[in-house]
Amino acid sequence: MNIYKKFLPKKIFKELKDGIMSDYFPWYYNDCILNNKKDKNFQFTFTFLNEKGINCSQEIIDLIKPILLKLKYKKLIAIKANLLTKTNKIVEQGFHTDQPKGTTSIFYINKCNGYTKFKNNKKITSEENKLVEFNSTLEHTGSSCTDKKRRVVINFNYK
Repeated sequence: MNIYKKFLPKKIFKELKDGIMSDYFPWYYNDCILNNKKDKNFQFTFTFLNEKGINCSQEIIDLIKPILLKLKYKKLIAIKANLLTKTNKIVEQGFHTDQPKGTTSIFYINKCNGYTKFKNNKKITSEENKLVEFNSTLEHTGSSCTDKKRRVVINFNYK
């Protein structure tokens, strides 16, 4: 596992954060988080890339291009932003893996008391402009936050 603080230069990160946190970024409501009908939680997501290819405008891809230029990948599998709203208490979403093999990176857009937790109890705090990179087979869970209106991350899955 690798953790990179201040992953992007300040100016480039500010442009990315301002774009994703703006009132104009196209978030989509998801009635569950882990594709499980028993899941009582919800989130907002935006899919940049999935198995069908790029799912958005060049203008939106340009927001994440500085991250893509720094990641070491052979093939991108999926890129998705997740937005969890503030809750009264921290709610963990459930342990899962993002893909059966490869690498997962989580890029944190804002600072809050939410986190990413791994099965071994290692917690990665949500700090803006931080990227954590790990083997995709590691089970992990995200959480909500209680101190900000929203917790925003971008997940990258690649080989």
